[in-house]
Amino acid sequence: MKIGLAYALEGEIESILRTTDARQLETVCGVAVYEIAPDVLAYVGGVGKVNAAMSAQLFIDRYHPDWIISAGVAGCFRDLPIGAMVLADSFIQHDVDTTAVGDPIGFVSTVDRVEFPTSDVEAISALLSSLGVEHLTGRVATGDAFISGGSRADWVAETFSPVLCEMEGGAAAQVCLRNGVKFTALKSVSDRLCQENNAEEYFNYPQAMEKLNSIVLPFARALAGLN
Repeated sequence: MKIGLAYALEGEIESILRTTDARQLETVCGVAVYEIAPDVLAYVGGVGKVNAAMSAQLFIDRYHPDWIISAGVAGCFRDLPIGAMVLADSFIQHDVDTTAVGDPIGFVSTVDRVEFPTSDVEAISALLSSLGVEHLTGRVATGDAFISGGSRADWVAETFSPVLCEMEGGAAAQVCLRNGVKFTALKSVSDRLCQENNAEEYFNYPQAMEKLNSIVLPFARALAGLN
């Protein structure tokens, strides 16, 4: 099984590149693609929904993965510690709004749905547990804004009841759905949207990424080994 790890930023994948025999395969349209291990590739697509969608489609067309894993950090609506791991069971796009023509909030007309499920959630959760990874499973909200609290965060929480909020996963989930490629998202909590900005440990990106990258490669290798 061929696995693709989807990252938004070079800084997010740096520790994996430094500690493995990874080699860069190419850069296409600004998307860097790496071979991390046999049957495990990775690409760095950029921040936001357009970058996430474009890079996912490019990667699918050129490398034909069986499964894509969106790996990254996210803000959390619950009181979870920095570095807590969340396995997404579905995505919504909080900045899609065609309610003026009668659609429900978040409705994506091209595929006629609000919610984008991830693949084989129970089996993936069991695989993570077998690797000793403590994790929470829940919905993730995606949108083209770095939300750090305030009225917008309150609205997203009240409208969609997500565990996390980030900027790429929902777009990648939509692309994978339309291509028939299985999709998983593993996110590490980097900031707490339930706290004020001046609260202790409100935001810690390095700690969240260190925790994520200690888990994501063993997880990808284990997933690649499944038939």
